[in-house]
Amino acid sequence: MTLGPLMVDLKGPELDAEEREMLAHPLVGSVILFTRNYVDPAQLEYLTTAIHAVRQPALVVAVDQEGGRVQRFRQGFSRLPPVHRIGQEYDLDKARGLELARELGWLMAAELRACGVDLSFAPCVDLDYGVSEVIGDRAFHARASAVAELAVAYMHGMRDAGMAATAKHFPGHGAVVADSHHALPVDRRALVDLEDDLAPYRSLIANHLPGVMVAHVAFPEVDAQPASLSARWIRGVLREELGFRGIVFSDDLSMGGAAACGDIVARSHAALEAGCDVLAVCNDRPAVTTLLERLRVAPDPAMHLRLARLRGRESLPQSALLASDTWRRSQRALARCMERPALELTAGQA
Repeated sequence: MTLGPLMVDLKGPELDAEEREMLAHPLVGSVILFTRNYVDPAQLEYLTTAIHAVRQPALVVAVDQEGGRVQRFRQGFSRLPPVHRIGQEYDLDKARGLELARELGWLMAAELRACGVDLSFAPCVDLDYGVSEVIGDRAFHARASAVAELAVAYMHGMRDAGMAATAKHFPGHGAVVADSHHALPVDRRALVDLEDDLAPYRSLIANHLPGVMVAHVAFPEVDAQPASLSARWIRGVLREELGFRGIVFSDDLSMGGAAACGDIVARSHAALEAGCDVLAVCNDRPAVTTLLERLRVAPDPAMHLRLARLRGRESLPQSALLASDTWRRSQRALARCMERPALELTAGQA
């Protein structure tokens, strides 16, 4: 059985019989976890083992574990700062900031891999324009060159820990006020004016970026469709112009930013036709049920291979990880970062 394009969620910290049946469906290829699915590291490892055991090849298990406001697993995990804090260290000392980015990318990924999680949707490479509350301190920096350097270092840290990176939210969510969870943000800039937003992707792709998540943001000067449903953005800009060869995730198709594009089946077909490989459908089990019954997709061996490559590499068990010199070093870096007063910079400050 191959891995399918749907990424689905679960109700709680354990799999029930209905969910096992859902995960065995050929349209499903991956699972995203939330805080409601977590009790402690031992329970998480038991859950990921159960998910991986449902079928072969095993499903990919993902989470959002950026740090700061977006960290689904907290108790029993290192409390990570928002990545904007790394950008502040970069402004104080460039080399130290890049080292911190790699250390914290490794720490985030290593702790997840020790519990069987394959993938974290990180790093966030949106620029901090000072207008988007949903992005805010999730951005490394306001300057594209700084975001690019820090994101590459963070990706290399994740890679060191056995986890593939997924950059988001392509082509950029930082310059719009609206939150795509609730509405469709509109960015009226022309493509030529988006070069700073695309610059981090150029650097990451040159360093073999494995994954990209596409945003529910409309850029009407480029295409009438939101980027997540736009062949111009995904097949044109991302694949052809930037040369991306990895896997493309849609942002959650249950979000308000995708709602204007038809029902869940219409959105899913539009995303696939635009070039998305994986369709996230979260917090809406009826929508998942509808897709399992009505979505019709041809097998895509290339997508299956791209998704299978996101499985996490072999990692240390948690007891060995916490006893390792690398983990202790990362804890010292984290402590220094958290203790040092933050450098306050405006969004436009270089």
